[in-house]
Amino acid sequence: MKTRHRSRRALEAPSKTTGKTTGKTAPKPLPTRLSGPAASPGFLLWKVSNAWQRRQRAALQPLGLTHSQFVILAASTWFGASETLTQSRIAELTGIDVMTTSQVLRALESAKLLERREHPGDPRAKSIAVTSRGRELARQAIVVVEDTDAAFFQPIAAHTPDLLRLFGQLAVGSDETPEEN
Repeated sequence: MKTRHRSRRALEAPSKTTGKTTGKTAPKPLPTRLSGPAASPGFLLWKVSNAWQRRQRAALQPLGLTHSQFVILAASTWFGASETLTQSRIAELTGIDVMTTSQVLRALESAKLLERREHPGDPRAKSIAVTSRGRELARQAIVVVEDTDAAFFQPIAAHTPDLLRLFGQLAVGSDETPEEN
């Protein structure tokens, strides 16, 4: 009974003069349809995403890679084995905006993990090719990232197929802005 009384009092509005509760229920601080942040899928996704990114950042740091660098290096290694890649194609494959892709590609090129070459089919474009050093680092990094994923998602591992299906549904069209729909 005492616990119930405390939780009810926590919802009561404090008096402006005394600071003590008045017995009235406090108005919601925001005009939301939700009972609070824990009922917001977007807020929870943001929290989970931040926690996951912190773990990935920490796991990749000993390899000298940021997570964006890893994503671009891994995608370039994977897709570059079967197609000629350009900066715009890498941005499309990874979902990273073109400007950020350009900056990350420059950093990876400076680190000699990839190189720009003449494009075989378009003299105006450059192709992106992963160097042998870049491929080796991508091989090491993918193991680290997958191990980090496994540890992070372990508490809900039994739901991985459902999680992948739901993420896949959300990812379809996720790059469109509301005006494009």
